Amino acid sequence: MSRASDETSATIAAEVAALASLSHRELRLAWRQYYKTYPPKFVNRTVIELGVAWKIQERAFGGLGAATKRQLDALADELEAKSDITRPKQLELRPGARLIRDWHGETHEVVVTEDGFRWQGESWSSLSLIAKEITGTHWSGPRFFGLSGPTKKSHPKQAPECVTDE
Repeated sequence: MSRASDETSATIAAEVAALASLSHRELRLAWRQYYKTYPPKFVNRTVIELGVAWKIQERAFGGLGAATKRQLDALADELEAKSDITRPKQLELRPGARLIRDWHGETHEVVVTEDGFRWQGESWSSLSLIAKEITGTHWSGPRFFGLSGPTKKSHPKQAPECVTDE
C-alpha cells in the first residue's frame, strides 16, 4: 500500500470513528447529506451510523461494481416475486429424525415416520397430541419440541433437542 493510500485509509477511519461522537440530530443530518433524504423513522442509531459509514467509505474507495449491483437487483426482484418473507418457513422433518425432549427429569424421544410420529412404541398423528400426553396440558407440539415459535427460558435440564439421523 502506498503512503498516500495509508493516509487516506487513516483519514477515513478517523471520520468513521468520529460518527460515534455525533449527536442523534447530527447523525440524521449526515445521513441526509449522503442519501438526500432523512433516515426512516424508528431506525436505531447503530443502523444510521453504519449507513453513514458505508457512504463515507464508498465516497473514498468506491462502491459496488455495476455487475454486483445488477446481481443484487436481480436477487431482490426474485425475492419479491417468488418468496413470501412475511410467512415463516415451514420446517420439514424427514422420516427417521429423532426429537428428544427432557420433561421434568424424564427423557422423551419421538421418531418421525412416513405417516406421523412414533413415541413409546405407539404411532401418533401429531406432535401436539404427544406434547399434551407428556405434559397433561395443551401445547403446540412443534414449540414443545423446540421446532418453532418463541421459546421461553427453561431450566437447562428441560431444553429441547432435535437429532436427525441421515
